[in-house]
Amino acid sequence: MENMDSEESNLKQRLEELQRDLGKKQKFEDAVSSIKSLFLHRYSSASPSLRKLFYSVICRVATVLKTRYTSPGFWAAGLGLFEQAQSLVTDASEKNHLQSCIAQAKEVLHQVHNPPEPSNPSNGGYLFEGHLTVDPEPPQPQWLVQANLLNAAASLSNAESSSSSSLGPVEQDNSSENATTLLQSLIENLDSVLPPILENERGAPRVPPASKEVVAKLPVITITEEVLGKLGKDAECAICKENLVVNDKMQELPCKHTFHPPCLRPWLDEHNSCPICRHELQTDDHAYESWKEREKEAEEERKGAANAIRGGEYMYV
Repeated sequence: MENMDSEESNLKQRLEELQRDLGKKQKFEDAVSSIKSLFLHRYSSASPSLRKLFYSVICRVATVLKTRYTSPGFWAAGLGLFEQAQSLVTDASEKNHLQSCIAQAKEVLHQVHNPPEPSNPSNGGYLFEGHLTVDPEPPQPQWLVQANLLNAAASLSNAESSSSSSLGPVEQDNSSENATTLLQSLIENLDSVLPPILENERGAPRVPPASKEVVAKLPVITITEEVLGKLGKDAECAICKENLVVNDKMQELPCKHTFHPPCLRPWLDEHNSCPICRHELQTDDHAYESWKEREKEAEEERKGAANAIRGGEYMYV
């Protein structure tokens, strides 16, 4: 029994060493190879706690690949480990997560081996500032699609109401065709057009992405043994849910909450608020920032009025 405990303790120590090696680029592939070998020979007979450690280390491989390394060789090594682990683990949630790791690794390797072909200027270019470009015209941003559709709808409605009686048969047919085309466009883009309309009705605009300049200036800290000790062994990035380890790079928001930089940037683009406390960062949208200031002043006025009413109530009690 003591020998088994000793072997398991040694294996645990070895896995923890390999997990630290994952943070060193020159040792990454060797560390993944060693983890794969240990997993193959020791996972089936390991205790539940050791199996959890195996799984945690493999998840760490996935996180390091997503946040630090882009070399195809690293991704190929990770793919082999994920496929082997997925075939041996029994927990359903672990299998699902490993399957997603496999899918992502395959997607990365597919993009490396099958880069997009250059555009054909004879059939893909578009006119920009008097010159024909090589690449196809990029899609319009969603806000521009929304604005164009809503403006066109308003213009068409005004034109029809003011001049429909004076139009001849041909002009009326063209107007009807334009209305049909616009209606079809509105239906196709209903999901993107309705939210801004509803938000305008509520008076609260959609929160724009955080300012790229503000995000770029957010401090980046490195997790040390001391910092990890203060955070606790279960400390994790609240976005990707991966446990933190020594040498992790973390970006700190003004509210002092920290996250992996590759996790934080897309989150702020979509939500622009701390995932933990909902602290909002400054945006580049002046109209939104002005609205926010007005709301802050209005809220202070509402609080002042509420306090005055309560004060009056106390006077008459």
